[in-house]
Amino acid sequence: MAELLTGRTGEWEIVIGLEVHAQIVAKAKLFSGASTAFGAAPNEQVSLVDAGMPGMLPVLNAEAVRQAVRTGLALNARINLHSIFARKNFFYPDMPQGYQISQYELPIVGEGEIEIDLPDGETKTVGVERLHIEQDAGKSMHDQRPGKSHIDLNRSGVALMEIVSKPDMRSAEEAAAYVNKLRAILRYVGSCDGNMQEGSLRCDANVSVRRPGGELGTRCEIKNLNSIRFMRQAIDFEAARQVELIEDGGKVDQETRLYDADTGETRSMRSKEDAHDYRYFPDPDLLPLDVEQAYVDALKAGLPELPDAKKRRFIEELGLSPYDAGVLVAERETAAYFETVAEGRDAKQAANWVTSELMGQLNRAGIALADSPVRAEALGGLLDLIADRTISNNIAKDVLNDMFASGKDAAAIVEEKGLKQVSDTGALEAAVDKVMAENPDSVAEYRGGNQKLIGWFMGQIMKASGGKANPQMVNELLRKKLAG
Repeated sequence: MAELLTGRTGEWEIVIGLEVHAQIVAKAKLFSGASTAFGAAPNEQVSLVDAGMPGMLPVLNAEAVRQAVRTGLALNARINLHSIFARKNFFYPDMPQGYQISQYELPIVGEGEIEIDLPDGETKTVGVERLHIEQDAGKSMHDQRPGKSHIDLNRSGVALMEIVSKPDMRSAEEAAAYVNKLRAILRYVGSCDGNMQEGSLRCDANVSVRRPGGELGTRCEIKNLNSIRFMRQAIDFEAARQVELIEDGGKVDQETRLYDADTGETRSMRSKEDAHDYRYFPDPDLLPLDVEQAYVDALKAGLPELPDAKKRRFIEELGLSPYDAGVLVAERETAAYFETVAEGRDAKQAANWVTSELMGQLNRAGIALADSPVRAEALGGLLDLIADRTISNNIAKDVLNDMFASGKDAAAIVEEKGLKQVSDTGALEAAVDKVMAENPDSVAEYRGGNQKLIGWFMGQIMKASGGKANPQMVNELLRKKLAG
């Protein structure tokens, strides 16, 4: 949602564009056959190409191309059938070639868009400028030996998609919604695992401020944000810093900054380069990349149902609220779990049990849905016991607790503990008569007009039955007998 900052001299608008670096799911690197598996010892997964040895020629990984095209299609973007790899020249000690092979003027994916969901229930479309393929750099480690830096080249040459947004976001909240939605799309497609902790999804935030609706201000780029929480904090701090600087008579310099999570501040890293500083030119070792329209069409036909389409279906066909549908489709695994639970059952009830009851249990235990001790089929079985009135809704919550602790099915737990709901009319009628006989004053008060007492009577009977009395039948019997 758009958010204005109030300074000493009036209001300011934040302008945000994001560059997201997503590691492509592929077994080999972009230009070599070296493994991309996470967690290997330093420099165990380095080919001669990755190490920048003279005379080593890059060979393009076709899987990286396939995943980039699929991602572009999922972003409703234009796929460029002709694209070119370029050398981006700059020096990092962990980039042994002395340049990065990337794409510049002719990327594989052109303009697209992402629809983001905002907390107030509104949606907003954020433009995607481009998606290009490039190789990752290695990693400098400064904490291995006092006074020295070590280099790990395992990540050198890993295939990345750089997804560049347009400067369409106006708050840290919108930026967070954008990254969450983009991450969901990548995971649905299977082109990136989205694991920010392992570095397979990283974000650079371009932040500037201006008077509302005015000309764009000078932007600063905050590099290598590896969590959405840190990204939000960095954007908020940087916007406030720029407003204060301008209002104090200063000038924002175009520069690259780093976010310090310990202090909650950004600090200058280096002056921000422009494109000409990198001296881009087509890589002489790589031919232009040409793909056929038939190849693109086949990949489009094979895409899974994406979050927005699934959300619409859940709302229109299953009758879910936009909020519940949004929660369920945020992760592909959650949506699949829900659909298994809801199959042939009440979808709204299934949504409530998945998002509230089950997710509450998982969150309290710190367990991911993939590791849930309660399978989707088992939760569906629990809902069946509610539907056929074998157990009440309240008893079902206790049964879920037992299922979570033991991994047993609901039916087995209900049988073992004797939790079947009492629906015998004679037994329930006797229980109602007993409570009424023991509480004549309350009966008289109810008949005198205090009909709120029905809830108290219900509570007494449910308590006496250990929660096993059929609440619908009890309610009907009570009202009939109290009516006198």
